[in-house]
Amino acid sequence: MFDIGFTELVVIGVVALIVIGPERLPKVARTAGHLYGRLQRYVSSVKSDISHEIQLDEIRRAGQSFKESVESAASGVEQQATVVDDYLRNEVDNVNKVVAAMAATEGERPITEPAMKQIETEQTPQQSLPLDEPDQNTAAATPSAVVETARGDTAGKTA
Repeated sequence: MFDIGFTELVVIGVVALIVIGPERLPKVARTAGHLYGRLQRYVSSVKSDISHEIQLDEIRRAGQSFKESVESAASGVEQQATVVDDYLRNEVDNVNKVVAAMAATEGERPITEPAMKQIETEQTPQQSLPLDEPDQNTAAATPSAVVETARGDTAGKTA
């Protein structure tokens, strides 16, 4: 802590012996040792408390960062869920239109070319989902293939 050499300690001891006297010197030395020990324990305690507070602050920051990343991921998932929900609702509407057109012509004759053209003009172009994995985009195209199959079956009946 202090840069004190052996010669300085000898000088301090001689001066203390002269000033305090040989009778009270052991008692004063013992009291000084106790005070020095208390000072060391107090400094150690303060260092420990400061270190503990720094660690708590780091944990709070990490927790806040984790919370923000979880909230960000949750909002991204909610946005993707909304996009998928809108897409599926649109596809259900398209399928319902085709089923309604087929139900309107049921019992009469097969769907004619003008009726199919009218259904095609009412349908909006198929929307693609902004997904990260290309495998999921090909699976999203399956509902329109079902509609095409239905159209192909009716075209075979008219010929």
